[in-house]
Amino acid sequence: MAGITNQAFRRLCREQGAGLYVCEMITTRALVERNPKTMSMIRFAEGEHPRSLQLYGVDPATIRKAVEMVVEEDLADHIDMNFGCSVPKVTRRGGGSALPWKRRLFASIVSSAVDAAEGLPVTVKMRIGIDDDHQTYLDAGRIAQDAGVAWVALHARTAAQRYSGTAAWDAIATLKQSLDIPVLGNGDIWEATDALAMMSQTGCDGVVIGRGCLGRPWLFADLAAAFAGRSDRVLPNLGEVAALMYRHAELLTEWLGTERDGVTDFRKHVAWYLKGFPAGGELRRSLAMSSSLGELAALLGELDHAAPFPREILGQPRGRTGTPGKVVLPEGWLQDRDSDLIPEGAELDDSGG
Repeated sequence: MAGITNQAFRRLCREQGAGLYVCEMITTRALVERNPKTMSMIRFAEGEHPRSLQLYGVDPATIRKAVEMVVEEDLADHIDMNFGCSVPKVTRRGGGSALPWKRRLFASIVSSAVDAAEGLPVTVKMRIGIDDDHQTYLDAGRIAQDAGVAWVALHARTAAQRYSGTAAWDAIATLKQSLDIPVLGNGDIWEATDALAMMSQTGCDGVVIGRGCLGRPWLFADLAAAFAGRSDRVLPNLGEVAALMYRHAELLTEWLGTERDGVTDFRKHVAWYLKGFPAGGELRRSLAMSSSLGELAALLGELDHAAPFPREILGQPRGRTGTPGKVVLPEGWLQDRDSDLIPEGAELDDSGG
């Protein structure tokens, strides 16, 4: 969700319903070195609580420094550690979903974070493993529990799957049965009914939403209703969606400082919002090339605001899918699970994933 869950989008989602909204992934080295882009990414909106900061790192010492900085400067109320990222630039350095394979290094990283947090809740998100032959989630879950994390979240795919195929919810059930701390499930939650189904089938304590909220910030209102036992659903017509689109661009403009930057950043969301709705190709292209709030408003005005929500697309995936692929790893990474050596150049110095 890099480039998506910025302050503006989190604010939009919070306007739809309650939840814990986590910021984009931040690298610990960039945080410790006060990378200007990173420092802007960890700005939370006034009244945004709890403030949830997602950290990535490979070096336990840098992790400790980063968490100490968060505590000392009151930068967040919650720290979520990302061991689920499967992009090559992360896994080739031993980070993200590659890291739990190294049990001792993983334990050292999580323990360093929990110790430095001084009671601030630390949580872990991970995948099933590197691939089907190198599964790590049960060991990692027990290690994280022993280190004192508040909960673990499992994206029920391997790194090799990336975002393809179907999430293996049975792994979430197995992890839940293996741990005493809360287990959250992630993977293929496109509608509120999917969340209820996952919790019923796996016994998990809650859900983590990723691609499901792309172009669907009202999903959180649906989730609130579903968890409250209500059957009502938020199915906005195209006019209501257009209003949300404009609000999103407006919040991005406020966050980024200029209309051009805000509306340009919004462009990537257009296709997700309009999926399934009647909107001609030319209008879609124009919306995805708009550069000002005035231009965006005029184009949104051309949509058929009375068009009902397309129920036929309920449950369909949004965002990345792709195909499985070999996970890029540091040389010799799979040879010794108990090595705690940090790969050379492992710590990313840019802002995030």
